[in-house]
Amino acid sequence: MRSQRSLVPYARENRKAMNHAETRLWWELRRDRFGVRFRRQHPFKGYILDFACLPIRLAVEVDGSQHADSARDRRRDAVLQSDGWTIVRVWSWDVFWNTQGVLDAIGAAVEEASLRCTD
Repeated sequence: MRSQRSLVPYARENRKAMNHAETRLWWELRRDRFGVRFRRQHPFKGYILDFACLPIRLAVEVDGSQHADSARDRRRDAVLQSDGWTIVRVWSWDVFWNTQGVLDAIGAAVEEASLRCTD
């Protein structure tokens, strides 16, 4: 596993080269519609999270077909969950064709994670 510091240059490059679905979702998330602030391409524990809301430990991952049934993603999710993170995975296709459904799922996760963090 790479150190967080060594991932910073990769995260910066990823911010410049986000795919179309990530760019579209970032446009929605940066509008502060959920009352929380997201970071994009955020290094954490040897991984780069597509979108992360640090105060409530919520990660949003935009997945293409290469992530279907990925053992690496399962390991990553286990690491994040053991550290108290909630992970929302959405398909790239849904970001374009079911944007409101994706935003509803993220909104529900924000509410749930916010409640968990205030307990």
